[in-house]
Amino acid sequence: MHSNITHLNLVSIQPSSNMSESAVAALEEASLDAPQTKSAAKKEAKRQEKLAKLAAKSSKPVPSAGGSKKKTPAAKIANEEEVFVNTTPQGEKKDLSQPMASGYNPEAVESAWYDWWEAQGFFLPRLTPQGRPVSKDVFVIPCPPPNVTGSLHIGHALTTAIQDGLIRWTTLFVPGFDHAGISTQSVVENRFTEPQNEYQARITNQLRRLGGSYDWTRTAFTMDERLSKAVVETFCLLHEDGIIYRANRLVNWCVKMNTTLSNLEVEAVTIPGRTLLNVPGYEAKEKFEFGVMVSFAYPIENSDDRIIVATTRPETMVGDTAIAVHPDDPRYTKYHGKFAVHPFLNRRLPIVTDTYVDMEKGTGAVKITPAHDENDYGIGKRHNLEFINILNDDGTFNENAGERFKGMKRYHARVAVVQALKDAGLYIETKDNPMEIRICSKSGDIIEPVLKPQWYVNCAPLAEEAIKRTRAGELRITPQQSENEWYRWLEGIQDWCISRQLWWDTDVPLTSCESRARIKT
Repeated sequence: MHSNITHLNLVSIQPSSNMSESAVAALEEASLDAPQTKSAAKKEAKRQEKLAKLAAKSSKPVPSAGGSKKKTPAAKIANEEEVFVNTTPQGEKKDLSQPMASGYNPEAVESAWYDWWEAQGFFLPRLTPQGRPVSKDVFVIPCPPPNVTGSLHIGHALTTAIQDGLIRWTTLFVPGFDHAGISTQSVVENRFTEPQNEYQARITNQLRRLGGSYDWTRTAFTMDERLSKAVVETFCLLHEDGIIYRANRLVNWCVKMNTTLSNLEVEAVTIPGRTLLNVPGYEAKEKFEFGVMVSFAYPIENSDDRIIVATTRPETMVGDTAIAVHPDDPRYTKYHGKFAVHPFLNRRLPIVTDTYVDMEKGTGAVKITPAHDENDYGIGKRHNLEFINILNDDGTFNENAGERFKGMKRYHARVAVVQALKDAGLYIETKDNPMEIRICSKSGDIIEPVLKPQWYVNCAPLAEEAIKRTRAGELRITPQQSENEWYRWLEGIQDWCISRQLWWDTDVPLTSCESRARIKT
């Protein structure tokens, strides 16, 4: 029975004249090896099926020596042949007499319409012969001005479509461009060119192609004389109202750009552990250690005891003005009210108690550098500590760091401080420590918290007014589910640092004067 099944399968596969010799030999061999069991029969059946496919494949005509060419799909040929030609005269309504393309062609769909819209004055306000708006209810929205530092991206396409959809009907949409002080300055310094004219024309063309209903006769640039005057006037008015003020606070300092930055211009980068990084302003071959916690000891005044602290920035220890411990930590109760001694500087460090300290983290004792750390700044304020700035604007250490480290670049000082601690027998250990470092989004430099006098906007009263108007229904948030986020953001708002140390920006309209004359009272 088995041999009959095998024989039937074999008979049904007849050698073809186009089959290769190896295929024919395989068929002949198969006919001689008839299986004698059920499992063998199944295997043989599968083998015969494969041989049948091989035979069918071999029976196909042999291609010519040049090889066969794949046929191009008809749709592709049609698309290649359909080259769009805009036949509409400039400024006239689009000519729709041409045959419709078989597929979507952006150029065919978009062309001519924008020129006609502009020729019809659709984006211009309706004015009286005296040049005043016809409607008493004037509603103007300025376009959030893109930076003149490159091209638009997909986010601009999205927001332009949304904004235009909300604004287009009976509303004046004013276009503009932002000089983008720090962004532009970084581009100029890298390329030694003036980017404004180069990019503004490109962005204008992109916005037009996106179909935005902008009134191009009112295009504004944030460094225009008219707008610069408006900035100065607004600054003076807000200063008179007490909204703008000057304060000596910690700021984000970019050494490479030599300016302060807002939090929006700073990016957080996670370091998983010990990592060697290049830093702007240093030789390319130089790499510095990040993602580690360095522990070292401070001697206790008039005692043989030492108190161990840990830090991710050992170079800042030359700016330390205190050591903080938790008031409930029994390990340090005996040191409350006492002093540690700085090993490199003639400075006594009070040991203060503060509930901010985490007893479970590190050694439970924290070095305090109020002028170079945001958390330490708060502790310094609460305990009336000394604020000592150790950094020059160019990132080198100043005289407050002591003669040994004065003039060193900050990361050269890091290496030198650790070595000095080792030489003094105060170094304990270095351990991996996952952490975040904050970098400048424009230059890639690592941000330094530095105490500097800057100009701020008091945002609290502005936020309160916005909340009040929203709750009263005068301002509507769309979509509605975003309203809670709006309140959350406004209720947690912080004062805004508005001053920058840049040449490509509007000058603060105030001058500081020093007088050595005695004031008689």
